[in-house]
Amino acid sequence: MPGMTKEQLDRFEHYGFVTAEQVIDPDGVIDPVMEEYAGVLDALADELYVDGKISSRYDDLEFGDRVTQIYEESDEVYNGYFDFSLPQGGIKEDTPFWAGPAVFDALTAPGLLDAVESFIGPEIYSNPVQHVRIKVPEDRAPRDEVGRVKFGVTPWHQDAGVVNPDADESDILTVWFPLMDADEENGCLQVVPGSHRSDLMTHCPGLKSSSPSGLQIPESEFEVGKAQAVPLKKGDVLFMTKFTVHSSLPNNSDRIRWSFDLRYNPIGQSTGRTSFPGFVARSRSHPDSELHDPVVWNEMWTAARDSLAKGEEPAFNRWDGSDPVCA
Repeated sequence: MPGMTKEQLDRFEHYGFVTAEQVIDPDGVIDPVMEEYAGVLDALADELYVDGKISSRYDDLEFGDRVTQIYEESDEVYNGYFDFSLPQGGIKEDTPFWAGPAVFDALTAPGLLDAVESFIGPEIYSNPVQHVRIKVPEDRAPRDEVGRVKFGVTPWHQDAGVVNPDADESDILTVWFPLMDADEENGCLQVVPGSHRSDLMTHCPGLKSSSPSGLQIPESEFEVGKAQAVPLKKGDVLFMTKFTVHSSLPNNSDRIRWSFDLRYNPIGQSTGRTSFPGFVARSRSHPDSELHDPVVWNEMWTAARDSLAKGEEPAFNRWDGSDPVCA
């Protein structure tokens, strides 16, 4: 793919986000990821069945229905088994994560990197602030002790607000795409156009809202009424600046919402989460520095997990909730 057009780049500059159709090959890139995760779910189902947490492995169900049934019956969310990152705290030597070859291929897909290059240039670093999100229908989702969905709506935030200050000067690009169609019913993202022109807003940890945890910007701090939903088809991509205010809608459908959110920045700039491993995804000047081996990538995450399990827990953001807007 030739990358982004001038019109798309101008829109990105003006609104702080832009979408592009069929950046990622649904058949060649996304389908292998979905197949790989089916194997992850097989292993999880086996483990939970042996432990007596579910009454069946539900092998006859397709992925979305199967993960929903397993989450509902076990009354727990197992996102860590699928995520190609680590949690922000409580990391142990056996903390689960998934850094498989199909996921690596998606992070380094040439068409995606061509688009990323249009925004940040040809020296591209894969920032480790990255996640897979599998959100089951809210009417079947596990809930916490006060009835809030455990892994539901992502609250309002800027991506610059969920990393450490060492990345304040970094040109971090957010790349969000669904593995299956995402719309307003099953919980696509919503963004606030033009919000990237603001400075970093105060983020509050654990506000008493529909989200039981996570950093979030109080709605009093921006024009929430300007929010715009961004539905995407499988293969489409949403690009955002690190200052663009965004959140997700609730999954009010009868199907899962399954998505990747990735970050990229120019090589040499801080990722804002230096305790996690990134890698050179593309370098026009030094192609020999690019990582092409998914086994090495997996080993990098395993080493990071082992180190964090033994060492002192680092800070993952700058917020302590003391700002008056968090009261």
